[in-house]
Amino acid sequence: MPAPTYEEIRLAPKVLLHDHLDGGLRPATIIELADAVGHPLPSTDAGELGGWFARAADSGSLERYLETFTHTVAVTQTAEALHRVAVECALDLAADGVVYAEVRFAPEQHLERDLALPGVVEAVLAGFAEGSRQAAVAGTPIRVGTLLTAMRHAARSMEIAELAVRYRDSGVVGFDIAGAEAGYPPTRHLDAFEYLQRENFHFTIHAGEAFGLPSIWQAIQWCGADRLGHGVRIVDDIDPVTGKLGRLAAYVRDKRIPLELCPSSNVQTGAAPSVAEHPIGLLRDLRFRVTVNTDNRLMSRTSMTREMALLVEAFGYGWGELQWFTVNAMKSAFIPFDERLTLINEVIKPAYVKLLG
Repeated sequence: MPAPTYEEIRLAPKVLLHDHLDGGLRPATIIELADAVGHPLPSTDAGELGGWFARAADSGSLERYLETFTHTVAVTQTAEALHRVAVECALDLAADGVVYAEVRFAPEQHLERDLALPGVVEAVLAGFAEGSRQAAVAGTPIRVGTLLTAMRHAARSMEIAELAVRYRDSGVVGFDIAGAEAGYPPTRHLDAFEYLQRENFHFTIHAGEAFGLPSIWQAIQWCGADRLGHGVRIVDDIDPVTGKLGRLAAYVRDKRIPLELCPSSNVQTGAAPSVAEHPIGLLRDLRFRVTVNTDNRLMSRTSMTREMALLVEAFGYGWGELQWFTVNAMKSAFIPFDERLTLINEVIKPAYVKLLG
């Protein structure tokens, strides 16, 4: 069977668990929003600005990569701007064939003008609802769940966790912490994670990207993470010659803890030397619960279609592997089990049956 083409992959149903709202803005939208608030940009040409974001993110440093968010956060400080970018996010993902997405953002980063935390969340939720409505009308239905993120260098994680639980019946499906890992271990936010567990609420933790096994161990064994945001450094606990798993890697695999792997982003931040050398190949062969994600579509100039196409090219994957990644992600989503099952059995598997011939 010939390898899946880019356009075929775009049309296939895909599931995205790790995508940042402020990392996926359209360059043209950034320019319009920046002009409205007087925020200076590196360029006011959409093509040039998109290129600047990608180059700035290509530094090989997570810290430098994170600096690019200065601009996207600066232009999303009003309810109108947040609503607009959420609508566009849903539409862009739907046009890329994504049928279910969990998009995360940090409400505490959008308080520089007149908004309070609830207003930030409500603007984004309304935007996702409107974008999903428009996508359905366009014949590309998508469901979007929202994750609220707390910044790991700040001290508002409990407040954001309580906010997530408050909006759990309005579209917020989970919680996350993000930001520079080194020096900011997940255990700094242990009270928030313990609160979420008492509330029977789902959460993922950015761990094992720039920092290694201790970050993963803390996220799972101290904090109780349901999933690992990135988690790529789990390979440090796998013998590269024999494939023998250390105790932590074995635990992650045995417990089917999902890994939210982001190949292009991991290459940009130095977590992997190239897509062809990305540990996703080994982790897939060893049958970890691997999922494929975009992380920041603007900074990586990527999409779910592109990420999967890169894996097809690098590892020779076919429809069987792409279906496996997709079902893994849907199994690992933070929506109720029956709703996950419906998407798997009524949307994803029927489409792949046709693609597999």
